[in-house]
Amino acid sequence: ENWTAAKMVKPLVKHKIVKKRKKKFIRHQSDQFMRIARSSWRRPKGIDSRVRRRFKGQIKLANIGYGTNKKHRHVMPSGFLKFRVSNVKELEVLMMHNRTYAAEIAHNVSLKKRKEIVLRAAQLDIKVTNAKAKITTKEDE
Repeated sequence: ENWTAAKMVKPLVKHKIVKKRKKKFIRHQSDQFMRIARSSWRRPKGIDSRVRRRFKGQIKLANIGYGTNKKHRHVMPSGFLKFRVSNVKELEVLMMHNRTYAAEIAHNVSLKKRKEIVLRAAQLDIKVTNAKAKITTKEDE
């Protein structure tokens, strides 16, 4: 069965992803205490805290300046935004936005419906991120 899209849909604009910081923000003194070693970022709130007062040589505070540009937020590396789809009717919504959004079939959709969605997506020239999911495992058995 050859029902996958023959030509790939390209995104309208593919933004250059700017990573302002690659390292995770670690919690202050998490290297000293096992009980907070694996915990996520917490803002230091102590009155004398060196980190809160931003002294030189201390760990960096997480703040809004490290955030992603609003236009580029939630954009996948392929350049598309995700749109979850459960049936063919929901796929029709993406007809005019096939260069911006890519369909992602919900996890609880059956094999029969998946094939219908992928087939219709190919007709409408819509990218499906998980087009091969479930299909490859079922046919092998």
